[in-house]
Amino acid sequence: MKFIIGYKSYMTQTHRPDGRVVPVTVIKAEPCVVTQVKKVDKDGYIAFQVGSGAKKSVNKPMAGHLKALGAIRRLREFRPRAGDKAPDYKVGDKLDISQFAAGDKVNVTGHSKGRGFQGVVKRHGFHGSPKTHGHKDQLRMPGSIGATAPQRVFKGMRMAGHMGNARSTVKHLEVVDVNLEKGELALKGAVPGARWALLLIHQS
Repeated sequence: MKFIIGYKSYMTQTHRPDGRVVPVTVIKAEPCVVTQVKKVDKDGYIAFQVGSGAKKSVNKPMAGHLKALGAIRRLREFRPRAGDKAPDYKVGDKLDISQFAAGDKVNVTGHSKGRGFQGVVKRHGFHGSPKTHGHKDQLRMPGSIGATAPQRVFKGMRMAGHMGNARSTVKHLEVVDVNLEKGELALKGAVPGARWALLLIHQS
């Protein structure tokens, strides 16, 4: 089980030894610290709470929770999957990107870019009405949403509404390169979120 907190830095491309061009997302992953180990007998499940970044101060309850670890900016939790062997981490252990290697497969979780209120064409990929005589302002309309008989709108009906800014996970991304000096992880493909968005990286 490998995991770390990172931040989306930028996208670029790199070349394979055979000459193929590969699009990559570079993720800045500074060293993290284990702040809590949750166990079945006490918490009901197994998980590792990890902290990243620093801030000037925290409130008293958080200071009591972190104890001698200092003022940590962000805390996130990672849970091992069923069947995975939980690592033997203790509070205060440091985690960095050296645990990953080129060729590893990882899942990346983040929040997608917020796009505000959008119509059905952009939000759900509707084709809209044909651009012919008689349709006028109906080109991007949703059309009928059902028969008259139920006299209500069914739950889950695809309609216009808020789009984006939702938790999203991209699975099985390949680790292309690990730069220990810069603390950067290069993953093949795109990941959710804007630049410097918080990301949770864990082994597939």
